[in-house]
Amino acid sequence: MERLTRLFEDFGQSPWLDNLKRGYLTSGELARLRDEGIRGQTSNPTIFQRAIEGSADYDDQFRALIAADDTIVDDYWALVLQDINGALDVFAPLYESSGGGDGFVSVEVAPDIANDTDATVMAARHLHETIARPNLMVKIPATAAGVPAIRQMISEGRNINVTLIFSLERYDEVLEAYVTGLEACSGAIRNVASVGSFFISRVDTEVDRRLEAIGSPEALALRGKAAIAQGKLAYRQFQEKFSGPRWEALAGRGARVQRPLWASTSTKNAAYPDTLYVDNLIGPDTINTLPDATIEAFADHGTLARTVDADVDQAQATWQALQDVGIDMDDVARTLEEEGVASFAKSFEELLTALDTKATELKS
Repeated sequence: MERLTRLFEDFGQSPWLDNLKRGYLTSGELARLRDEGIRGQTSNPTIFQRAIEGSADYDDQFRALIAADDTIVDDYWALVLQDINGALDVFAPLYESSGGGDGFVSVEVAPDIANDTDATVMAARHLHETIARPNLMVKIPATAAGVPAIRQMISEGRNINVTLIFSLERYDEVLEAYVTGLEACSGAIRNVASVGSFFISRVDTEVDRRLEAIGSPEALALRGKAAIAQGKLAYRQFQEKFSGPRWEALAGRGARVQRPLWASTSTKNAAYPDTLYVDNLIGPDTINTLPDATIEAFADHGTLARTVDADVDQAQATWQALQDVGIDMDDVARTLEEEGVASFAKSFEELLTALDTKATELKS
């Protein structure tokens, strides 16, 4: 796992694990990954659906929960929060040794409120107050309704992982929400941490589908290039936002930058290298959250080099070329955001249904 350690030590990028399940905690696997270079962890409703439905590790706790006769939603959160608290324990030493720079664990608000600002604020606040751990990040989707909730949470001094970012325009809104939230925060902003999570491979999946439908040589030549180009342009936005007098005033109060986080970094197209979305987005003040297979692939044969701010002019040219062949990136972003929210909501509902069925079986 030397490459994972060098990602941080040599290039300033923190590799996080994009997975969580009870077996990681009970087996000591999560602690091992931490010791081998993983510096944080993310979760989402789909991850918990796979974990809870895919093993018997949760059965004993679930039996005790249904005996208490709470709602299935309450049981779901009890299962999830036991995993989250266990992961927070594992990463707490890293959080302390890094001075609050890493060691974070993320849990997402319920996906069915992604388009409700007030409900998102209440849910995020409730999770922070219920868990009450300094290395917790609550995930809020970067929907139009999510952006003001993000601003409100930052103004209250709460750590937020902004998830489901698919466009440069929405990313600009997210960056502004973070900065204005810090400016409105009356507490110690040095303790506030946030990341902005760009979903990478999903962009190529959707754009490639549209390029293939167009079918021209110019369009087909652009396959597999949109996501990395967007990541590089997003990093340029990040650099611009966290410079100049306005940011320097906040930095003087101890503020931390909101780091870009590259999510969905496993390749969905088998024709692409399995470390494509790691190798090409390495650089300072960034995070790459990796599923298990991508961790193993990068540790084995990933390429270590500062790439996130290399060839940015080419990235801009690629962006223009996509528009020239007829790709509407605004529509791509809208489509992916809607699909992302719907996918997490579907996982959430399916898991609740499965838990309800299992509870009935166990009671009988």
